[in-house]
Amino acid sequence: MTIVQDRSTQLRTLRWGIVGTGRISDSVVADLAACQGTEIRTVHSRDAGKAADFAKKFADAGSTDSYEELLADPELDVVYIATPFATHYALTRDALLAGKHVLVEKPMAVTAGEVEKLFQIARERNLFLMEGMWMKFNPAFILLQEQIARDRIGAPRSLRAMFGMPFPQDGGSRWDVKRSGSTLLDQGIYPVTLAHTIFGVPESVYAAGTVRSDGLDLAEHFTLEYTDGRFAQCASSSQEFADLSGSISGTKGWIVLPGPFWSTTSIQIHAGSWQTIIHAPESVDLDREGNGYVPMLRAVNEAITAGLTEHPLHTAADTTAVFRTLDMIRSAILGGNSTVPKNRV
Repeated sequence: MTIVQDRSTQLRTLRWGIVGTGRISDSVVADLAACQGTEIRTVHSRDAGKAADFAKKFADAGSTDSYEELLADPELDVVYIATPFATHYALTRDALLAGKHVLVEKPMAVTAGEVEKLFQIARERNLFLMEGMWMKFNPAFILLQEQIARDRIGAPRSLRAMFGMPFPQDGGSRWDVKRSGSTLLDQGIYPVTLAHTIFGVPESVYAAGTVRSDGLDLAEHFTLEYTDGRFAQCASSSQEFADLSGSISGTKGWIVLPGPFWSTTSIQIHAGSWQTIIHAPESVDLDREGNGYVPMLRAVNEAITAGLTEHPLHTAADTTAVFRTLDMIRSAILGGNSTVPKNRV
C-alpha cells in the first residue's frame, strides 16, 4: 500500500476536532496547525473553560464541553483524541460511528480485542483510523530501517530498548489504574513497537515486573524471542531511569538510536572497518520539524486526502500485533506466568 501525493498540489483542507487539552495536545495540535491543508475547527474538553482557552490559540476555532455536539458537526472531518487512554476505546468508537476519521493517541485502546473492534468499525464505514505512534514516522526511525535494508549491519540478531523515568507522584492519570494506569501501555509500547518493526511478531515472551496492589504495573522487563535465536530485550518503568537509547545489533555491526530513541533526531552507525565500528561510528543528524509530530500529521492528512483507511507505515495489522504482544506481557506480569507462548493469545 503506497500513497502517491504531490506535495506541490494544495491538499483538501481537513477540518479537525481536538478532544483533550492536556500537555500532549498542546504539543501535537501546535504541529497540526502548522501542516498544510489543516483547520482546527473545534476543541472539546469536559471543562468548558479549558476548551475555550485552548481554542483561543487557533484562529476561528470553536470550543465545546459536549462530545455529542462535536461529533454532530457535519463540517468536521477528523477527530484527534488525546484523553486519558482508558477512555480511548469508547471515544474512538463513538467518533467512527458518527462518521469521522480518527487519529487517537497511543495506546489507542487497552487490549488487542478492543483494537480489533475499532479497526473493524473503521473498515465497515470506510473511515481512516490510526494510532498516534509518531515514532514510526520519525525521519531517524525511517533512516534506521533504510540502513538495515542496505545491509549496513548485516542480518539483525538482537535489539535493546528501554523507557524508564521516575515520574512525579502528582496524582495524574498514570497513577490511577482506572483512568490510564499502566507503565507498559504508556511507555513499554515504544520498545515493543520497535521490536515488532525490526523483527516482527515474537515466538514467545518472557516477562516480569513490579505491580501495585491495585493492579497498576509500575515497572516491567521482558524478552521477546524469535526464530533462529534472535531476541529483543526491553524494559519500562515509571519509578526509575532506564537508558532511553535503543540499539539494533547484527552480524556486521550495530546502530544506536540515542535517547529518547522514539523521538531522536540522529542515529549512530557502527559498521565498516574495525576502527569505524569501535572508535569512530558514523553519526547522521536530521532536522526536527516542529515538536516532532509534523511528519506523522502530514502523513495522516495525505492518507485521508488519498482516500485510505489506514497508513502503510502503521497499519491496522501492525497495531493489533503490537497489542497482542502487550497482552502477553501483561498476562505474564499480572498472572505470574513469566513465559507465554505466542499461541496463547
